[in-house]
Amino acid sequence: MIKLAASDLDGTLLDSEGKLPREIFPLIEQLYEKGILFCAASGRQLVSLEKLFAPVRDKIVFIAENGAICAFRGEIFFCKLLSAERTRSALAQIEKLRGGDVYPLLCTPDCAYYEDDVQPFVKYVEASYLNTAHRDFSDVLKETGVCKIAVFDGKGPENNTMKILPEQLKDLRVIQSGETWLDISAEGVNKGVALTFVQKKFGVDRSECAAFGDHMNDYEMLLACDHAYVTENAFEGLKALIGKTIPSNDDGGVLHALKNILGGSCASK
Repeated sequence: MIKLAASDLDGTLLDSEGKLPREIFPLIEQLYEKGILFCAASGRQLVSLEKLFAPVRDKIVFIAENGAICAFRGEIFFCKLLSAERTRSALAQIEKLRGGDVYPLLCTPDCAYYEDDVQPFVKYVEASYLNTAHRDFSDVLKETGVCKIAVFDGKGPENNTMKILPEQLKDLRVIQSGETWLDISAEGVNKGVALTFVQKKFGVDRSECAAFGDHMNDYEMLLACDHAYVTENAFEGLKALIGKTIPSNDDGGVLHALKNILGGSCASK
């Protein structure tokens, strides 16, 4: 029996317009009443996730910032930060690529900070992050810790920054998280580690856990579950690795899977 269902958001649960399916809130309520916990796992910041799921906020677990933060009912019970030294080191490497189509974003537990006040970068930031501010990075690092550096790459990370930064930042985790984004986190930080922490906290075995994703930043999370699926619209590399699919995000694949879980099964094709 499935006791925990974890889903990525952008490209997985959310449709192509970035909207939640209308049925998701009552479905989460039904899962909760049946003793099945829903986990929203995303690269988005915690405050954005809590607002997005406001009607059911106290009935789901949040994995935010691609695994750097875990929270339940307003309490952060796991938080892994980058050291200031490693943050500066990473920014120095990004600086060599900065400008044109490459811009970094410092993500803290409370706010996402950007130095480059340019479009369309700021538009993309404000579309994904609720709390944002235009500020000098050196001032940010004097006052707070950073859980993730998000890098916007208008050329597509696979064509540009992902060819360079992983080699330059071997002591950090560098992963593509979307069509125009890559994320830099502390070594060992990912959705899979976070989900394993969630499983232990709530006493759920991996055999009782299902997960859904669409991109490589979901890979470790999918590996942490015995029931792992990707949407039909998923990154081809991830589809090849996982194998089991559900309908696309626009066809409500996660909704169908959650309904199957309520019915006692989790079907794929």
